[in-house]
Amino acid sequence: MPHIDNDVKLDFKDVLLRPKRSTLKSRSEVDLTRSFSFRNSKQVYTGIPIIAANMDTVGTFEMAKVLCKFSLFTAVHKHYSLEQWKEFATQNSACLEVKYICLDVANGYSEHFVECVKDVRKRFPQHTIMAGNVVTGEMVEELILSGADIIKVGIGPGSVCTTRKKTGVGYPQLSAVMECADAAHGLKGHIISDGGCSCPGDVAKAFGAGADFVMLGGMLAGHSESGGELIERDGKKYKLFYGMSSEMAMKKYAGGVAEYRASEGKTVEVPFKGDVEHTIRDILGGIRSTCTYVGAAKLKELSRRTTFIRVTQQVNPIFSDDK
Repeated sequence: MPHIDNDVKLDFKDVLLRPKRSTLKSRSEVDLTRSFSFRNSKQVYTGIPIIAANMDTVGTFEMAKVLCKFSLFTAVHKHYSLEQWKEFATQNSACLEVKYICLDVANGYSEHFVECVKDVRKRFPQHTIMAGNVVTGEMVEELILSGADIIKVGIGPGSVCTTRKKTGVGYPQLSAVMECADAAHGLKGHIISDGGCSCPGDVAKAFGAGADFVMLGGMLAGHSESGGELIERDGKKYKLFYGMSSEMAMKKYAGGVAEYRASEGKTVEVPFKGDVEHTIRDILGGIRSTCTYVGAAKLKELSRRTTFIRVTQQVNPIFSDDK
């Protein structure tokens, strides 16, 4: 029988962080670096836990070179050739972390996917495995127990994802992160909040909700280092950004949309933003400011210092275009 879960589920737009007394004098005092020891691989990670999404318009070699300077992660997309990888590895060995495997499917609830995670764990016992996407605690637990270290959380929140529209399936991202973080941390696993961030405040909310890592797509699209075609129209520049399940991506890599499925992504023109370094500084500055508002000297302390308050409006919309 159909069932309705009447508990309220919330998205980033539904909450704000409540400020708290702080002893911090400056944003410069905030330490955004995290260190994690992963449950199954036993590997250790240290860095600022923000990840460029494994999309061909975001997870590029050019993006990796810049993000590496800030101790950020890039999940490089799967469509580079072996020759391109060899060339990049030769010239940029400092950017490479070959100890990580990202197993990414739209539907992480498939039994076949669980078996795949188990198989990869057997083949690569010392690699850190990221797996997803899921949005509920019980599946987080199953994937961790099957050998994954970091679970990607998010179904439908991405800016160029149309899964919710095409399938009716999804889960508000803030609540998904809170539920999945609780499940993962109980098993000494970790999670990535993947999708739904439209501004630095959303990234801070994801960390406040318990995410260990935050993955960004749309916020990193449209830059010099982003993939996608550069278009000029009426004196303005744009870059194409599209979901990896979009018709454009499937035409590019699979020859088109298979007859048995629908595309679950869209293609948009993002105003050209220039160098991604400026956006990264804006995001990191925003998170540091969040930490000073709630009295968290380290990013590690942010979730412990977080109280969310429900709101009906986040910002004053009178000037909706903030450019």
